[in-house]
Amino acid sequence: MDAILPSLLLPTTPFDPRVLAPEAIQVWLEIGFGGGEHMAAQAARGPQRLCLGVEPFLNGVASAVRHIDEAGLTNVRLHVGDARDLIENLPDACIDRLFILFPDPWPKARHNKRRLVTGAFLDAVARVLKPGALLRFATDWVEYAEQVLRLTADGDRFYWTAQTADDWRTPPADHVTTRYQEKKLGDCAPIWLEFQRL
Repeated sequence: MDAILPSLLLPTTPFDPRVLAPEAIQVWLEIGFGGGEHMAAQAARGPQRLCLGVEPFLNGVASAVRHIDEAGLTNVRLHVGDARDLIENLPDACIDRLFILFPDPWPKARHNKRRLVTGAFLDAVARVLKPGALLRFATDWVEYAEQVLRLTADGDRFYWTAQTADDWRTPPADHVTTRYQEKKLGDCAPIWLEFQRL
């Protein structure tokens, strides 16, 4: 953490990720990367992309730093803290792909307001996504999936790309299983919701 993390940290003031890596063809963002397995694997698969990751918990950050170091990745940058702070510092239409995989569901009704994905959050996400960019949301809580579908149902910002039931029941071909997913702590099998920015 002391030797490697400082070189991976993103600015805490407004910045353009394309300036950080002018050679990158795309900029991907994973919010709440947990242990970093998915983020590191996606970065390894696409060295031509810059992968940004956000995670508030230091244990997860330490795990991600280990994955980054072991794989010798040079195309990953991290924000340790709240995703809303990072998004506020990004310019409009700068993200090509965004992942929110198994965020804390806050399953008790009185705690639902603590959930990451709200209408205001989706407004902020829509601002930083390029037109045509993909947003993947995964959860193993039925009610959270229903909430996200309600919040995106207006069709003004996002288009739900599912064509058949398998599209939300089956992990996408490029998905990398995470530690949290393996624990099966939710009330249903994982639900995969993929949206395109209009």
